[in-house]
Amino acid sequence: MKALVLEKIGDIRLRDVDMPTKPGPDDVLIAMKNVGICGSDVHFYEHGNIGPFVVKAPMVLGHEGSGVVLAVGANVKTLSVGDKVCMEPGIPDWTSRASRGGLYNLDPAVRFWATPPVHGCLAPEVVHPANLTFKLPDNVSLAEGAMVEPLAVGMQAATKARIAPGAAAVVIGSGTIGIMTALSAVAAGCSDVFVVDLQQEKLDVAAKYPSLTPINLAKENPVERVKAATGGWGADVVFEASGSMKAYDTLFDYACPGGCAVLVGMPAKPVAYDVVAAQAKELRVEHVFRYANIYDRAINLLASGKIDVKPLISKTYSFDQAVEAFEFAAKAPADIIKTQIVFD
Repeated sequence: MKALVLEKIGDIRLRDVDMPTKPGPDDVLIAMKNVGICGSDVHFYEHGNIGPFVVKAPMVLGHEGSGVVLAVGANVKTLSVGDKVCMEPGIPDWTSRASRGGLYNLDPAVRFWATPPVHGCLAPEVVHPANLTFKLPDNVSLAEGAMVEPLAVGMQAATKARIAPGAAAVVIGSGTIGIMTALSAVAAGCSDVFVVDLQQEKLDVAAKYPSLTPINLAKENPVERVKAATGGWGADVVFEASGSMKAYDTLFDYACPGGCAVLVGMPAKPVAYDVVAAQAKELRVEHVFRYANIYDRAINLLASGKIDVKPLISKTYSFDQAVEAFEFAAKAPADIIKTQIVFD
């Protein structure tokens, strides 16, 4: 079938690829409907690698997906033909030590869509395990379903933070993951969430949510702003969601004594980690790598209306325009948060 293929750095094409079309006994066949373009997809397109993950052969892109079930395997009882679904894109070895310990996202053998050498979901049909395919409630659209994947990252970050009701949080970075993390922090019980960035256009998107307070670090000192808002104490939780190496210069300055820093963004290179600054406040530092056991709760939050991701879907392209969509996403204006590709 025709799929969007990354041939090599800077070269993506819509062309025929041999993809599975028959579900196994525990799988489902899904007609893809919406796929979000993630920053990792763009990074592979522009650079050919993310850390140790290197594109060495043509690879189908896309991992933020939703669709409609076309067929179910013989053992599948939880899904039916016609169900709207979204798919968790990482398939672990369920017998591994990591998986048996509930940390299946850390299984070294995990096969994650559009992470070399595994094909992604930017194709008209995909076969996927039923236990990683989640039915969407009637009031959650397919466009929202394709946002569950980045929302799961934000919820993993909020879970790692162990947020107490009424806590104050800072999120550095107002891209997709930054805003998802901020919304997850609010849903987890934060009373004040400050979103820090340099790009006013992205902060303007964050400002659409009354629960978020944007701070432009080009116009004011964000650390002082946070301290003033917390009586000089600092934030209970600081989320680094930008991936900027510069963010680490002041990362621990935001936090209150005994607070927590959660590292979500992935810097391009190793960063200087100020151990003494963290020690002096006895900060707890957590790290996020994807997510585990989050998808069903993310869907529940969308269905409840406690998190609204619709304002973050900035632009859509048809599947036939997928190459153009990636070219746009690579050079998107600052006010663009999420671009999706939509199948007919």
